[in-house]
Amino acid sequence: MPLRIKLPSKEKIIINGAVIENAGEQTTLIIHNRVDLLRRKEVLNEEQANTPARHVYYSLQCAYLFEDNRDSYLEHFNQFLKEYIQAAPSAQSIADAIQVEIDKENFYQALRVAHELMEHEAERFRHIGMSLPDQL
Repeated sequence: MPLRIKLPSKEKIIINGAVIENAGEQTTLIIHNRVDLLRRKEVLNEEQANTPARHVYYSLQCAYLFEDNRDSYLEHFNQFLKEYIQAAPSAQSIADAIQVEIDKENFYQALRVAHELMEHEAERFRHIGMSLPDQL
């Protein structure tokens, strides 16, 4: 079944590492084969990866988008996740859920779960009376 994406004017998506922007009016893309895709709202740029959970997400995002360097990005991901869990053991169930998806090579689903890790981090910051810089 093809994937149908409505792309508003000036909206960007990433497909297999290529940034695609709609320069005209709203359009609809139909993708007939398997691709690695992220919408703008799901993309974390390198400058936004400025907290421990965001480091986890960013390295996983890169592993998802750049298959040629996946092993390297997954090494970074594993290190960042290990450090996060050492600092916040209450996130272990989230880390386990991310790892299940990675083991099945469902990197997009792993990213969705990694969003929960960033929410966990934001909650921990709120709990101590701090706020995070630039939310995703």
